[in-house]
Amino acid sequence: MGVVNPVRRWRDSSKPQRSEVYLRWSLYLMALAPLPVTLLINAADQENGGHPAARVALVIGVALTLVTLRTYRTSLDHYLNRPTDHLRWLAVNGGVAVAGSWAVLLLGPRVGSGPGAEEVVFTLPVASTMLFSAFGPASVGLRPLRAALAGATGLLAVAPAMLLAGADPGTTAGLLVGTGLVMFFVGCSCRSFAWLQSVVQELDTAREAQARLAVAEERLRFSRDLHDVMGRNLTTIALKSELAVQLARRGRPEAAEQMAEVQQIAQESQREVRDVVRGYRTAALHAEAVGARAVLRSADVACEIDLGEHAEGLPEAVQSVLGWVIREATTNVLRHSEAGHCSIRLRREGGQVLLELENDGVPAVPLPSQGGGTGLSGLRERLAAHDGELTLPDAGPGRFRLLASVPL
Repeated sequence: MGVVNPVRRWRDSSKPQRSEVYLRWSLYLMALAPLPVTLLINAADQENGGHPAARVALVIGVALTLVTLRTYRTSLDHYLNRPTDHLRWLAVNGGVAVAGSWAVLLLGPRVGSGPGAEEVVFTLPVASTMLFSAFGPASVGLRPLRAALAGATGLLAVAPAMLLAGADPGTTAGLLVGTGLVMFFVGCSCRSFAWLQSVVQELDTAREAQARLAVAEERLRFSRDLHDVMGRNLTTIALKSELAVQLARRGRPEAAEQMAEVQQIAQESQREVRDVVRGYRTAALHAEAVGARAVLRSADVACEIDLGEHAEGLPEAVQSVLGWVIREATTNVLRHSEAGHCSIRLRREGGQVLLELENDGVPAVPLPSQGGGTGLSGLRERLAAHDGELTLPDAGPGRFRLLASVPL
């Protein structure tokens, strides 16, 4: 297994992916706030003989940084509508920040008890840094009002520890207000990063939807052009063929001329059809699903489609053959039933992809499609080319079920 080249990985990433990496690491850098503070405090404290609480602050700062990094990740995933357990990590992060602040304030020297101001720098700023560092993930993973309540709760939870550490009420109130302002600006910055990434993600989704709509529009163009070409020419061929039959029965030599014209029109139709289908050779899975929903709903058939989360990751050939299955199955629903409800589901199971279609409204007389019609036979041939198969499981009275499987 080769070593992953980060430069190549970055080069191969799409613009939305690059944007997410940049914004995500911008948030991660904010989680490192407690480390420089505790390191500077330890360096300064060593000159005064070293205080045990300084080393405790360093350990707590490292632990809080690691937890905050994980909390940023889960909170951003939640903001981007991805499954995550962000609430648990937010609770753990807030608990570590409050508990760490209490530990530093109570284990450190009392505020104002020493000859200089080092004690104040050593305790209160560390607690303040831990609080606004832990507030960043909350501003991303929670709604603004809930994040503000969580921040206020953290400040109030640390206030008694400041008083017990020897700070007077005025100093405590001033420090809490200052910490609250820093938390506000940190929260706005983190929320802005998350919002910007969500905008990039929505724009990328809109671009993909636009591409799918373009495919669907191309399908409409094809059907319209094919109808215009073949409809006119087939009608002409039918009329001239009928005329040639009548002339041949009467022994008229003009019958040969009519058949020659039929042959010429057929050849012209063949060339025109090649031009029409030149850019239309595959059936896109998502486009077929959207088209099936639109067609069925226009026929007052309630349609539920679930392609799962990994449909876009399927091989192009598999998506194409499954798109043909959806197209033909939708045609069967409209032609051979009086359906009121239809469902199409795609799932992975045991190393293969399963596409299941089920509808109601099947009459008591057996469906022609179940008797080996050309539509289903053509689907079986398409699936067989990919080592797949088409089955018609029993779905109960009045219902029809089609199951197509393609191995990956």
